[in-house]
Amino acid sequence: MSKRLKTAAHTRRNGIEPMPELASISARTPLVRVDAEGSFSGWHWLATGFDEVRAILSDDHRFSMIPPPTQMHGAAGRVEIGNLLRYDPPEHTRLRKMLVPEFTVRRIRRLEPFVTEIVADCLDALELAGPPADLMPTFALPIPGLVGCALLGVPRDDAADLARHFVSTSSAATDHRTDPRERERMRAAGNAFVTYIRRLVRQKRRDPGDDLLGMLIREHGTDVTDEELTGIAATLLGSSIENVGGMLALAPLALLQYPDQLALFLDRPELTDQAVEELLRYVSSVPNSIPRYALKDVRVGEHVIRTGEVVMCSLLAVNRAQLPGVPQDTLDITRDSSGHMAFGHGIHHCLGASLSRLELRIALPALLRRFPGLRLTVPAEQLRYRTWTPNYGVDVLPVVW
Repeated sequence: MSKRLKTAAHTRRNGIEPMPELASISARTPLVRVDAEGSFSGWHWLATGFDEVRAILSDDHRFSMIPPPTQMHGAAGRVEIGNLLRYDPPEHTRLRKMLVPEFTVRRIRRLEPFVTEIVADCLDALELAGPPADLMPTFALPIPGLVGCALLGVPRDDAADLARHFVSTSSAATDHRTDPRERERMRAAGNAFVTYIRRLVRQKRRDPGDDLLGMLIREHGTDVTDEELTGIAATLLGSSIENVGGMLALAPLALLQYPDQLALFLDRPELTDQAVEELLRYVSSVPNSIPRYALKDVRVGEHVIRTGEVVMCSLLAVNRAQLPGVPQDTLDITRDSSGHMAFGHGIHHCLGASLSRLELRIALPALLRRFPGLRLTVPAEQLRYRTWTPNYGVDVLPVVW
């Protein structure tokens, strides 16, 4: 029988570092039963081993993204139409196949001049305002927000307000600290976000442009519903803001804590692509996969996950596992980190990975070269980290230069 560990080490972080307990679990066993402590009801499985995580995330025949009827409660039971992370095949296959052509590496590269312009505009505004500054609303969040809005065909005049609605919604969506009045404000922001997307979809039905929504409507017509288009657009934009926005804050934060790596990053621009992969691995702003539910009894290694049981995969544990021959896991932008799982694995591998990489490769060097004296105004341990959201990050990133 597997040993049960009462811990929530996979849901917590020590700054940008994993909790020591997570490393301890990983060293002892690649699959363990853990106490959810508020994230789910009761106990669930936690996979931390590379092979085990790959096997689970690759197996869409025996693991489902949809909870069984007995667990259809709360957030886990919500139907999110158009959100590919809440679909199993064949519906997942149908929708993803529609989207894949717009996210190929070649197509994403065509956005490079546009992304470069957005980054430059944000940095110009940041420099004009002068220090001190909070990088979250001035750099980390507006860049993916504006890029995502442009991808969907949102007019630039509307983009800032739309992104702000989403940020207000997500900042406390799973934060138990927020009082009821604040939660009501968050719900109103969420309603405003979705209402705008619905209106945009109706407009694109009448007059499809050259953007992603227009492409879906022209190419697939009534094969994709307005409700699905709304969900797709909301998910793509929300994921862009949360995932890339989180990395655009945590990546410079990591480099500031490793001055030797920051100096190397600035001195050797040819390392940019490699550095981005290493930062994705090291920071792992999405620390855990979306929960999977066993459709039947599944043997993984020495253990059996029973029908209906929940399994979480710790992407952070896999990415930060002890490397052979390396005394400890440190940030090293000269390392080949291309095998990381920061974007997941299997059929639910992040659709926007190429776009995320493009934004990071452009924005990080631009920020750090424009402001070579960039530094935090408070110790890193005093920052407020977003522990209770699926995407790890910081609420505020105060800097001077």
